[in-house]
Amino acid sequence: MNLSNLPKIGEKNKKRVGRGIGSGTGKTSGRGMKGQNSRSGGGVRLGFEGGQNPLTKRVPQLKGFKSRNPKNQVVSLNDLNQFTGKVTKEKLFEKGIIENIKLPVKVLATGKLEKVVEVSVEHVSKEAEKEIVKKGGKVTILVKPKQVKKQYNKEAE
Repeated sequence: MNLSNLPKIGEKNKKRVGRGIGSGTGKTSGRGMKGQNSRSGGGVRLGFEGGQNPLTKRVPQLKGFKSRNPKNQVVSLNDLNQFTGKVTKEKLFEKGIIENIKLPVKVLATGKLEKVVEVSVEHVSKEAEKEIVKKGGKVTILVKPKQVKKQYNKEAE
C-alpha cells in the first residue's frame, strides 16, 4: 500500500448552486422566492426574534454580585473542648464541626475553653487567641500563598 492507493475519506464536494433547474438548486439557489433571507447580505443576527423581545432580554438580570473571597467557617471555643492536643482542619472536618476542608476556618471567642489545645487554622480572633494562650495552648496560623498583584507606578500615570 502506498499513498496513491489510499481510499478517499471525508471529502465532500461543494454544493454548486445556481447552475440550472435540473440541478435542484438552480434559479433561486435554494433560498426561496422572496424575503430577507433570499437577498444578498440578508438574514438576521444571532438571537434576533423578529422584533419580539429576545430571550436574553426577557430573562431577569441577576442582582448584586458574588464575592470571590470565600467566607470563613466559624469554630467557637466550645467546639475546641472536644479535642486534646493538636487541632487541625482535618480533625475539625472528621468531627463534623466544619463542612469543607478547602474553605478557610476562623476560631471565635464564643464560649469557654476548658482544655489545653494547639490550634492551626487560617484565622483566629484576638480574644480567642488570648484564651487559648492563657490556658497554656498554642496558636499557629496557616498562610495561603497570595496572588501577586500588579504594582502600578503612580509617577508614570
